[in-house]
Parts: sequence; C-alpha cells; structure tokens
Amino acid sequence: MLTQNLGYPRIGSQRQLKKACEQYWTGKIDLEELNQVARKIKEENWQTQLDAGIDLIPCNDFSFYDQVLDTSMLLGVIPHRYSPVLSQVKSNNEIDLYFAMARGYQKDGLDITAMEMTKWLDTNYHYIVPEFTADQEFKVFNENIFNEYHSAELYLGEKAKAVLLGPVSYLLLGKEKEPGFERIDLIKKLVPVYVQIINRLRLQGIKWIQLDEPCLALDLSKKEKEALEYAYRFIANRVSGVKLLVATYFEALLDNTQLAVSLPIAALHVDLVRAPEQLDVVLALIGKDLQLSLGVVDGRNVWKNDYGKSIGLITKAVEKLGSERVIIAPSCSLLHCPIDLDLETAIDSDIKDWMAFAKQKLNEVYELKQIFEGNGELLKANENTIERRKSSEKVHKQAVKDRVASITSADAARQSTFPVRQQLHHDRFNLPSFPTTTIGSFPQTDDIRKLRARFKRKELTLEQYENEIELATIDAIRWQEEIGLDVLVHGEFERNDMVEYFGEQLDGFLFTKSGWVQSYGSRCVKPPVIYGDVSRLQDMTVRWSKYAAAQTKRPMKGMLTGPVTILQWSFVRDDQPREVTTNQIALALRDEVLALEKAGIGIIQIDEAAIREGLPLRMEKRPHYLNWAVRAFRVTAGGVQDRTQIHTHMCYSEFNDIIEHIAAMDADVITIETSRSQMELLQAFAHFEYPNEIGPGVYDIHSPRVPSIEEMASLLAKAADLLPAENLWVNPDCGLKTRKWPETKAALENMVAAAKHAREQIKLKVY
Repeated sequence: MLTQNLGYPRIGSQRQLKKACEQYWTGKIDLEELNQVARKIKEENWQTQLDAGIDLIPCNDFSFYDQVLDTSMLLGVIPHRYSPVLSQVKSNNEIDLYFAMARGYQKDGLDITAMEMTKWLDTNYHYIVPEFTADQEFKVFNENIFNEYHSAELYLGEKAKAVLLGPVSYLLLGKEKEPGFERIDLIKKLVPVYVQIINRLRLQGIKWIQLDEPCLALDLSKKEKEALEYAYRFIANRVSGVKLLVATYFEALLDNTQLAVSLPIAALHVDLVRAPEQLDVVLALIGKDLQLSLGVVDGRNVWKNDYGKSIGLITKAVEKLGSERVIIAPSCSLLHCPIDLDLETAIDSDIKDWMAFAKQKLNEVYELKQIFEGNGELLKANENTIERRKSSEKVHKQAVKDRVASITSADAARQSTFPVRQQLHHDRFNLPSFPTTTIGSFPQTDDIRKLRARFKRKELTLEQYENEIELATIDAIRWQEEIGLDVLVHGEFERNDMVEYFGEQLDGFLFTKSGWVQSYGSRCVKPPVIYGDVSRLQDMTVRWSKYAAAQTKRPMKGMLTGPVTILQWSFVRDDQPREVTTNQIALALRDEVLALEKAGIGIIQIDEAAIREGLPLRMEKRPHYLNWAVRAFRVTAGGVQDRTQIHTHMCYSEFNDIIEHIAAMDADVITIETSRSQMELLQAFAHFEYPNEIGPGVYDIHSPRVPSIEEMASLLAKAADLLPAENLWVNPDCGLKTRKWPETKAALENMVAAAKHAREQIKLKVY
C-alpha cells in the first residue's frame, strides 16, 4: 500500500517566500537570491515528506505566485498585451513577465493591467485566470517543470512525482476574451502539448505524474465530459511507461463517477473527507486495473484525523481492490493548511491535542498505513483524543445554543423596504451623485506593524499604543477630507486582519502564532480556529468608530466582517453543521451592529467578501447554502433602524448565478470588484435590474499600478451605461491594507477626480 501527498505549502514556515518576492519586486534582492530562497524551501519540503515516510512526493508544486499562472507560462498562454514586457525581460528567465501578468506592469514607459484573479473553487486561495482567444496557440514555453523534476529526482529519487493542472480543468478555469467560441473547443490544440510535456518527463525518468482535474467534481456539460474522455484517450495513445494519476477534490464525483473510473489512467484520487459516501459508488464501478487514492486526511482544515473512520474507509477499499491498489493520501493539496503545529507554543494544550497542520497531516497519512498493518497503540491514542474533544466543556455552551435556536424570521428583516430607506438615507447624509468612499482599510505601514508588535511584547502600555493609533487615525481622516472623499473610514490601524481582529474578541476562537496560509501571491493570512460555541464578550469596534466619527463632520463608516466571511476565512469546527456556527457568529455581530448604531454611527459596512466562495460546487446543493448564508447576513443587519445605512462588500466573485440571493441580502449599498474585468461583472446586476445601490470598483488594489483619471472615468461611464447613475458609488475594488501610501494616495486622488468628472457628465446628461 502506497502513501502519497498531493501538494505542500510553498511559503516557508516563516513566510520566507513572501518576504523574498516582495524584496525582489522592490529591487532589494536579485533573481539569484530569490531563487536561493525558493530552492531552500523546496528542499525543506521534500525532506519533511521523506521524513514522514511518504512514497510519492510532489516535486513541482512550488510556485512563486500561483500554480494556474505557472501552467499558463508553461503552455505559452500569454496575453498579447504583455508582448512589450516579454521583449524586455527575456534574459531574466521570464520571471518579470510572470510577475507582470500577476500584478500588472507600470514602468519603462509601459502601463499594462494585470490578469484577472478569482477564487480557486470554494477556497480562499486566488488564482490568475487564463485568457483564451479563438486562435489560441499552445506550446512548451519554458523549462521550469523539467528543471524542477531534475532537481527533485536528485533529492528524492523515484519518489518524485510531477504535478500539473489537467488540460480540461485548465481550460474551464480560464475565460474567453473574445466572442464566438467556447474555450473547451481548444482541447484538441492543447492536449498534444501535454503529450510533449509528459514524454519529456518520461525521458527524464519520471514514474508518476499527477494531473489535477478538479472539474470532475463540478456539473459538466456533455461537451465537457467528451473533452475529458478525448484528452485522456489521446494522451494514453501517445504515452507509455509513465503512470498517470488524476486527482479530484472538494466534492463527490457523483454523475462524473463512471467517466472518472473509465479514464485510461493508472490511478484516480477521490476526496473522502468532503464526500465519504462516494466510496461505495466508486468501488461499485471501478475497473480491475485502476488504483484508487483515498483522500482521508483533511487537507482543508486543522483538526486531527479520526483514525477509526479513516480505517473503515481504507478497509472497505482494500477488501474490494487489495492493498496493492490502494493509496492513502490527504484529501487535497496541503497548500490550504498552516505548516507546522510544533511551532505553536501558546495554544491551550487540550485544544492543541485535537489539531494537525500540514506536517502533522503527513504523519497521519503514514500512521494510518501503520494502523492498517496492525499498530493498535496509535489507534487507541487517537480514539482517546477524539473522545475528549466531543465531551469538552471548552467546546459546548448551552446559552449560545439556546439563543441560536430562538432566532425568528423577524430577526432577519429590516423594518421597511429599500425605497423607503433610500429616501431616509438621502435626507440624512446629503451625498452627491457618484459618492466616493473606500472599502475600509488603509496601508498598514512598517511603523504600524512595529507599533503593534511592541504592544504585544508589552514594551508599550495600552495608553501609549492607543495614542499612536489615534494619531494615525486622525492623519487618515484629515487626508480623506483634503482629497474630498464623501464617506470616510477610520483606516483600521488597530486591526491585524479583518477576521483575526474579530475572532480575538469572540469566545470560541483561538489564534496561532505561525499558522500562515497563502491567499494569493505574497499575501498570507493567519486564519483563526473556531473550536467552540461562539459569543460576543464585549464591544469590539465601537471605541474606534466612535472616536473617528468625532474627528469629522462627514459620514464615518463603521466596519465589520460578516458572519459567512468569518466562517469561510477561519478553520471551522467539523463537529456541527456550518450553518449553526454561522448563526452563532451572526448573533454576536448583531450585538455589535446595534452597539455601533447606539453610538451614533449611521453607516455600517458588513463585509461578506467570501459569501460566494462558500457556494457548494454542485448546483443541487446551492439553494440550501444560499438560504442560510443570506439569512445569517440579514440576522446580523436586521435589528437596525431604517435611517441606518447598511453596506456590504464582496470581492473577486462571479455573481450571475446567485444575483437573486445577493439582492435578497437587502444591503442598502454593495461594493464589488469590477476593475480587472472592465465592469464585466455588472452585466449580472444590469440584467437582474438590481434595485439597491452599488459601488463597482474602479481601482485594482491587488496591483501596484496607479490607474489614471481617464481610465477610472471610462469605467464609471461603462457602469452608468448598465445601471442607474443615481444608484452608483465610486470606490476601489477592495481594502487598501496591503498597498503602499504613495500609490494609494495617487490612486484615490485620481478616483475622486474621476467621480467629479462623472458628476459633470451627469449634468450634461451624457449618461
């Protein structure tokens, strides 16, 4: 019986890759120094997996930014607008071209926008969306995958396994950039290049290649299913001597099961954490030669594996297939987990005993094999841990459970309809057309981070710390007033993270010291862990919102993170339904909303950036999720008076298929990301005739480039062509925490000027 891993975190245990990339971008280190950091991380990852006894170890799961972008570079799928960059950076191993595609390029007389970015299936990881044209060509563009395997083979020997995004999933994760064709029709041009890649790896001596096809967990059209069958038949007829493993994850195969088990491959991986019930169906349909990789260790969460349940699944598979055809594995890449629980020294010892990070999950894979082979001691110790968690008073709080059970429909409703509220808001705030605002956070400078670190080390008193935060807040307010923003924010200088900040003040959460997870590129987050029933202990944001509001005569937004986003961006309990945990968070936030309103805050933003990423991958499961997710938001906001304006923010999401549920949230104003897609996302709101107000982002904050006044004015003109101008707000795509002050100031000054231009156009009745 083999063991394998599908992928490992690439940021380094101390976020070495993040720091190195950011230093490279600012010119503080050169390419060789960047590569040295990458090489060390890869070798440490390989050694960790060797030490854990893993048989098949991924050798090119490392990425400087994103694995989908890596695939685009490998296949030569480079949008034409980057040709000038390519001609300038060819001597630099294309790394500058690679980063330009991810982040945009604004130097050497060039000003080129970044590629679109969106969520990887239902995770908080972001990938760079491939762009396809009708005459798209594919070719082996760079040598990275071959160089990676060569290095890994020297280190790992035959245990080295190449990992590549499968051809069909690669196409489906991209977008057509012109009308008149379907990207799936490019499969016949794409697959021959995959054959070239596989055969070159075969000549290098590779034994196993993992092809990730997460699309097999989605609802597929007849044409898409035919493309999968065609692709793998084509590869099988032209490749021999290499074992291909197709990996699926995050959902059951369901109606794609027969297709998946019939592919001419050596092994199939299935996610038995998310969908353990699919094992019976797979075993009933599987052929006599196919090996089956069982994803029994949770690659998406931090809880210790229940060995008894996993052994039951492994035993069932072995009884049907024999041990030589069964592979034990995590459910998906461990990219989505923190790296090493051993680095955590401050977590409650009882709760820590219930947890496992990426390094520990590798050990769980190996221990499951040992238990299956007869090690009863490991099983007994695990059973004791699982039982202690089930009965712990640290987890279960009856008062919280009772309050959730008492939620009524009235708790999830505003007093009056939106038109009534809208008039009250116009009278109260007296804002101009195209009112300007930001999403909430301002740049977290090194000085602010050092200040917070000094306070945590108790080098500053609370009074000293808060005095400095007050000064930063006042500076931000005065600057916003100076450039003419209409609705201000306090900048959130007191907040470390939009989820962590709230979790630190809610009962039922714990926090890690080094539990970093990659969100996109060099952006890493440290998700809270929800271990028990959730409740609010005290005011969380009122002190800073009230202080900021007192410094200005302009409207000041109160800023909260919504219940679904806190859930999605935390490691959530796996011992109760997610909707129950969400309702607990919603009630805690409802108390905070009412406290803000009582303190005189008239505009309250409840960010639900993650509501779409929580969407189940299968259509049939979506209505249930959307109903409870929308209801949780409405419970959070439902207690305020009509004159209080509720905003929400969502970023990097497609809305077409859930627009009616977005409308059902009944937020007075929604702000969304639309700049990278050139307002394309507004089509859904226009077709639906979205009734409430909306702020389509005109400034891509995930890129360091500063958009011009003309560029943002053009985007506003597109928005006004699609939606009533009187319902439009002007704002960036997302929060500005990760940006630098110079680019932030320049971009927001241009944004305010673009809004003024739009108002003039309104007067001229151009819109």
